[in-house]
Amino acid sequence: MNRSNIAPPIRRSRAQYPKSANLCEHCTAKCCRYFALPIDEPCSRKDYDYMRWYLLHEGASIFVEGDQWYLLVHAVCKHLQEDHRCGIYETRPEICREYTTDECEFDDDYCYELYFETPEQVDEYADAIYGPQFPDLKSDDRDSLRSRKPNSLPIL
Repeated sequence: MNRSNIAPPIRRSRAQYPKSANLCEHCTAKCCRYFALPIDEPCSRKDYDYMRWYLLHEGASIFVEGDQWYLLVHAVCKHLQEDHRCGIYETRPEICREYTTDECEFDDDYCYELYFETPEQVDEYADAIYGPQFPDLKSDDRDSLRSRKPNSLPIL
């Protein structure tokens, strides 16, 4: 079969389904592919360095929604099946039982004002607030959280 002749699936919005519809039957299980934990809002250079450490780990990002900061961990639930259904539905954790499709992200594509995917983004943001971490590569700044950035290697 020639895949180039297959039309992509039509993406429907929540409003196009009856209120009684189980949206899980039409979803790719977005809610089972990550979890987000609230974290304290950073208020010092050291706090931003901890955030930088989070983002040194694969599958982590940080976002802000309203006034709340979150650590987002992109990790698929080990019980999510190929058909996007729960493999332990009858014995799923309480947090999953309480979750409803009334306000889930079924048709949402979130865009956050603050969203960090790399440690470099956190550094740039902290530099904008506190000034450069390493203002002068020759200085001996004893208040710095990290050692100076190394000099670049010569290009051969």
